[in-house]
Amino acid sequence: MARFLFIVSLVLCASGASAQQQPGHDACARDVTRHCRAVMNNGDSAVLACLKQNRTKLSKGCDKVLTDHGQ
Repeated sequence: MARFLFIVSLVLCASGASAQQQPGHDACARDVTRHCRAVMNNGDSAVLACLKQNRTKLSKGCDKVLTDHGQ
């Protein structure tokens, strides 16, 4: 779980403010566990790539977080 939190933080690092990281975590947490559970232990880039690969299946909130952060 700590690795997952780090991954989401990495996706949100462009925001800079920790207050903005929690909404991003909430927005993508379910999507990561649904679509990218198999690659969660393969590193941050693998999870980000998985989220991008499953873009059409992501929730609107998670898709917005990725878009807002240049992904």
